[in-house]
Amino acid sequence: MQIKDFKVDERLKELTSHRTVVMPVACYETKIADNIQGKIPLHWHEEIQFILSVKGEAIVQINEEKLAVKEGEGIFINSGCLHSAEDLNGDCVYICLNVSPHFLLPQELYSSYIYPYISATNLPYIILNRSEDWGKSILESIIEIKKLINDNPPFYEINITSLLTFIWQQLIRNGFQLEYSQTEVEKHMRMKAMLNWIHQHFAEKVTLSDIAKAGRLSNSECCRYFKKILRTTPINYLIQHRLQKSLPLLQEPGSNVTEVAYKVGFNSSSYFIEKFRNAMYMTPLAFKKKQN
Repeated sequence: MQIKDFKVDERLKELTSHRTVVMPVACYETKIADNIQGKIPLHWHEEIQFILSVKGEAIVQINEEKLAVKEGEGIFINSGCLHSAEDLNGDCVYICLNVSPHFLLPQELYSSYIYPYISATNLPYIILNRSEDWGKSILESIIEIKKLINDNPPFYEINITSLLTFIWQQLIRNGFQLEYSQTEVEKHMRMKAMLNWIHQHFAEKVTLSDIAKAGRLSNSECCRYFKKILRTTPINYLIQHRLQKSLPLLQEPGSNVTEVAYKVGFNSSSYFIEKFRNAMYMTPLAFKKKQN
């Protein structure tokens, strides 16, 4: 089986086109284990996102928080928030619904009923709990939207827009308490700037000072940001990103482990092999043979 490479650009913005119908809406099932390293890497997008686990349990990180999404449970992820997902037991399948905020309501209502909520810095996510009527109704509406997209019955687009309006109304009535903090906005802008720099320069010689400078921070503040938000160090993140970039290269016919190591920024093949084995529990050569 060809492992999927989850595509993001140099800013960590997801490159997937979130449009499976004539509207700016995408709703699909995905299995986390089918992706490289068995997880959905850190990314963001302008669309709001709803996740409903239909099988197994996922560990979802949104900005600096991690939480478990168990089978039958769901979560709303706000526009522009960094997020990733890991499979707890190797069998997690979830429905993903992505919607452009501009599509939720008529444009005349955007400034009153959309923008204040997607700009709120205190709520990067909202847990959708079946034990609460409003949470249960949102989760059931997500399933209905997926069914409408799959079946394409007459006027299904109108039904989808009605369900999206209903979902948003339930969310802002029950889930949001609006707050806005410029400090929070700036913090995540700095984090994205540092990740953006790593993604542009990972193949070069990179120092802690380089990463810190991208976020306009001292070295110690840079380390504090990474530890708080990503639970790792800047250099460890860099190494993991280099390993991530090495995987599709190793799958190419005729690729060479040493050449791949240098292409993704490692200055020795032995160090690359050591880090790869620690992350993947196999050598790069074994991984290459397994994929071919």
